[in-house]
Amino acid sequence: MRKAMLLCSLALCWQPSLHANEGRLLATGGASSIDGAAGGGITPWAVLSGYGEQGEWGATAFATRVDLPDYRLDVSGMAASYDNRIEFSYARQRFDLGSLVHKLGLPEDSLSQDVFGVKVRLFGDLIYDQLPQVALGLAYKRQKDFLIPSLVGAKRDEDVEGYLTASRLFMGAAFGYNLLVNGGVRYSRANELGLLGFGGDRRDSRSLLKEGSLAVLFNPRWALGVEYREKPDNLSFAGESDWADVFLGYFPNKHLAIVLAYAKLGEIATLDNQNGTYLSVQGSF
Repeated sequence: MRKAMLLCSLALCWQPSLHANEGRLLATGGASSIDGAAGGGITPWAVLSGYGEQGEWGATAFATRVDLPDYRLDVSGMAASYDNRIEFSYARQRFDLGSLVHKLGLPEDSLSQDVFGVKVRLFGDLIYDQLPQVALGLAYKRQKDFLIPSLVGAKRDEDVEGYLTASRLFMGAAFGYNLLVNGGVRYSRANELGLLGFGGDRRDSRSLLKEGSLAVLFNPRWALGVEYREKPDNLSFAGESDWADVFLGYFPNKHLAIVLAYAKLGEIATLDNQNGTYLSVQGSF
């Protein structure tokens, strides 16, 4: 996480020639989702990382922490996009099991996984086209500590999931303020993002899951919004709640994005009311 924070700091100072100073509008690159792809905090959007336009590169590095009553999630990663058409991303997630270690006498105190993603803009534009910007994404997830997931019924330690998402920025649509609307579907069997493995004793097939975001941009630098992400329920040992959050995004310039949120994550691995704070810092190149 320290390395990602350092990269974010360097992004404030480095302005390569490929950066689009007069191109895409501020905040239209979004932030970094917990899976590494550009978008909101818990859901990806159809936008691509950075601010690169046609024939240009864009890149981001980020660090995120989610503090919950009994757990903590730390994520760091990076993404790069080219031609405002294709994005490659990587995220390392580490889930601290906190009080659950002592309550259940677990053999490990954390779970982690690597997430490798690719997203392609299929058609449309966030603002200027008649159609919304639509993107197709794939994520390869590899769980690194499979002992605990296997003991609770998970079937595999790696898997691929896909998602289709559409985003549109409506200028002046919310009482004169710009309104961003994002909606998508995900095809996945990941248990708690994949941190508890993939598939389970209750169901081992992929599910079609809904997700979406809504944000009001009060000015080019501030955004207030909500997100929702439907989750599967593959394991019988515990329920898996859908996730939601209310977030405040700050975009002081094209090199920095800060997102603070209240995350309502519900039940995670038998412990209920896992609701807490979300903080993410992103540097853009």
